[in-house]
Amino acid sequence: MSAFTRFFVLVLAAVALPASAVPMGEADARHLLGRAGIGTRPADVATFAGLSREAAIERLLAPTATGDPSPPPAELLDYVSPQRLRMLSEEERKEMRKRSGVALRAWWVDAMLRAPTPADQLRERMTLFWHNHFVSSIEKVHSPKLMLEQNRLLRLHALGNFGTLLHAVGKDPAMVVYLDSATNRKGSPNENFAREVMELFTLGEGNYSEHDIKEAARAFTGWSVEPETGEFRWRPFAHDDGEKTVLGSSGRFGGEDVLDILLARPETAMFVVRKLWREFVSPEPEEREVMRIADRFRASGYDMREALRGLLGSRAFWAPENRLALVKSPVDWVVGTVNTLAVEPPEAPVLALALRQLGQDLFAPPNVKGWPGGEAWINSNTLLARKQMAERLLRREGKMNLREAMLDPAWQLK
Repeated sequence: MSAFTRFFVLVLAAVALPASAVPMGEADARHLLGRAGIGTRPADVATFAGLSREAAIERLLAPTATGDPSPPPAELLDYVSPQRLRMLSEEERKEMRKRSGVALRAWWVDAMLRAPTPADQLRERMTLFWHNHFVSSIEKVHSPKLMLEQNRLLRLHALGNFGTLLHAVGKDPAMVVYLDSATNRKGSPNENFAREVMELFTLGEGNYSEHDIKEAARAFTGWSVEPETGEFRWRPFAHDDGEKTVLGSSGRFGGEDVLDILLARPETAMFVVRKLWREFVSPEPEEREVMRIADRFRASGYDMREALRGLLGSRAFWAPENRLALVKSPVDWVVGTVNTLAVEPPEAPVLALALRQLGQDLFAPPNVKGWPGGEAWINSNTLLARKQMAERLLRREGKMNLREAMLDPAWQLK
């Protein structure tokens, strides 16, 4: 067979391959792993380059371990009750909170670095996504143990069922403390959780009324935390068991009933998918595509893998105009750079401090709306901090030849 004939046969074979079987190549692999993971490890890029887009997405969505990626320090497993805290001096309390706060942040950074496969990295990314969706902060909760348990909860359900996660978060002790649910009592309702569960967790602004919030707050009365153990407690004596009307439905609702009412609304699927779009695809969602994916998401009973399958498989995700369209968060930039360059990372507490300096203080989002993300990550102060971090990291590894690449505007994007 002549060289020309062999070439012709190969071309015909390639044309005959279905799109789902064509290897996507290195550029597509970098794009997918850079969005779905935390950085692009060279070995992972090489493996995924040989897969089709469809096969690569399914590999990312494969089941992974949901437990702790690394054992937490013993001090994070010890719940310190308010009574024990009162026995300490103010200086001792400050020192304990500082020490345990550093340990908590370092533990999560280490977990991100240890995620062994792209599927594990996706789970960590989704854990971070939910941390910025169901926001709580150690600055108010004041319990590393409760924040650790919430992080474990988010990781457990990160790629599972959104409805299950919503119900679990509502009774999560850190969330109960953060949104003052323990002060929500019959005759004196606290509306914080009712408001945020509608505005920030499910429906989004404009899809509920103040009356809905007031009625929902009555339904959530009785959800509390046992101070001496840090565990969720249902206090029936504090619950308002009268009739409520929420979003047009009436009954003697409890908190679980209201969450189910919210999950039954199409706006909830739209709100979550729109937020996922900004995380994975582009800053400006395409509403027709959002609606299509949200319909599949809702029809699946809120299966997160179905939502991600729709997003990662969409035309928009792979479109040239949407590549390098998202600004890297500090986690993307710091942890992702370590993974991408395959360098020996500094100690986890050092990286956690770097994240704080870059504007992403883990376990302490700035407010109930979380980190705004996008272009908000970049300003004169954070750009200078990124430059200094790059120089420290590269000098440590003897790779100063990569300095210009890391300071290039394209390195700030994904």
